[in-house]
Amino acid sequence: MKKNVVFIVNFQESDRGGPYQYSVNSWKNWCKKNDFTFFVLSERIHEKEIMNPNWHKLFVFDVLEKNKIDYDQILVADADTIVHPDCPNFFALSNNKLCGVHNEGSYDWVFRSIENYSKFIFKGFTFPFWRYINSGFLILNDSHKSFYKEVINFYLNNADTIQKMQETFQVGTDQPIINFFLNIHKIDYNILPYEFNMQDMSRKEILDEELTFTKLGWVYHFNAIPNNQSSDKSLYWMKKTYNTLYKEKQA
Repeated sequence: MKKNVVFIVNFQESDRGGPYQYSVNSWKNWCKKNDFTFFVLSERIHEKEIMNPNWHKLFVFDVLEKNKIDYDQILVADADTIVHPDCPNFFALSNNKLCGVHNEGSYDWVFRSIENYSKFIFKGFTFPFWRYINSGFLILNDSHKSFYKEVINFYLNNADTIQKMQETFQVGTDQPIINFFLNIHKIDYNILPYEFNMQDMSRKEILDEELTFTKLGWVYHFNAIPNNQSSDKSLYWMKKTYNTLYKEKQA
C-alpha cells in the first residue's frame, strides 16, 4: 500500500548530529501519529569531497525504491526542522503538485543567489525573487522523478564550478539550482504558507525563550541563527523546542 513519506538526510559525521536527533524524533513521532512512512538516509552515496549532505536529498526517489518503499507523496525536509505534534496534514494541500514555501529571510541573500547563479551558471537566465522557494521543505510525487534526476546530473557534471560558486558567494547549495530548474522548465508548483517552513526565525524576532514561533505555525526551521559556528545554538533551541512540545503531549 502506498503511503505518504517524510524523508530526511542525517549523516552522523559532525557535531550537527546532536541537534538533528531532535528533528528526527519529531518527524518520526508525527509520521507515526498520522500513519505516514518515515525514512532517514544515514549513509553517503557520494564522498563529501564530491557532494555535501544537502545534495543527497535529491536521491530520494532512488533511495526509496532501493529500499522497496512504495510512496504516494514525499516530503523532503531538512534535518534542522522540527514539526509540531499537532501539525495538520500538509500533503492534503498539494493538489498533487510540487510544493514549497517562499524563502522568507534575508532578501539580500536571495537576490545575490539569483544574480550570481544567473551570471556564472545559467547564462543570464533569471526569474522573480518571489518564485524563490526554500528547499528545506519540499513536497514531491512520482512525476518529479525525472526533474530530480536532471538536477543531480547537472550537479555531477558541473560540481567543480558549483562548489566554487558556493565557496565564493556563500549563497546556498542545492537550493539555488533547484529554483533555477523549476523556473527554467516552468514546473507548476504550489507555494504553501510560511507556517509550514518557518525559516530565519531569529531575524523575525520569534526565536525566543517563550518559543513564540510555536504559537505561529507548524514546522520550525532552525537556520540562519547568528554566531552558530559549532551548532551549539541549534542544539539549544531544537532540544528546548522538542522537549517542550513533545513532553507536553506525553504528560
